[in-house]
Amino acid sequence: MSRILDRRILLLVISFLTSLQSTKVLSEWKKCGDRECETAMSRVQATADYLGPDCRYLNFKIGEEIIVYSKLSRKNENLWTGSKGKDFGYFPKDAVKVEEVFIAEEVEVLTKETDFLCLHGDKYAFE
Repeated sequence: MSRILDRRILLLVISFLTSLQSTKVLSEWKKCGDRECETAMSRVQATADYLGPDCRYLNFKIGEEIIVYSKLSRKNENLWTGSKGKDFGYFPKDAVKVEEVFIAEEVEVLTKETDFLCLHGDKYAFE
């Protein structure tokens, strides 16, 4: 009985630490094409394969096209957000090259807590 309880506690601690990591605010500011961050900023092509550390990140293979909607700024300028088909998430700007710019003038806005939640299918995962 004690071993089962120890395992459950260990699983609970691991689950808690994982949820803290996946809801961590990556930056307080981001740059977008408009104040609502709904306008596509650019189209990029992957120059490397990328597998993100958790569900907030966009995974892709070399050569795939991604539409960029925002870029984290100030504290963490190396991450952009974009979509590939139905998938959406963060990715390192160094793993892509810009193919086409749609919006030249960027607007800096505060991030929201919901910017850093995992999206599974059509539902947000509140961890």
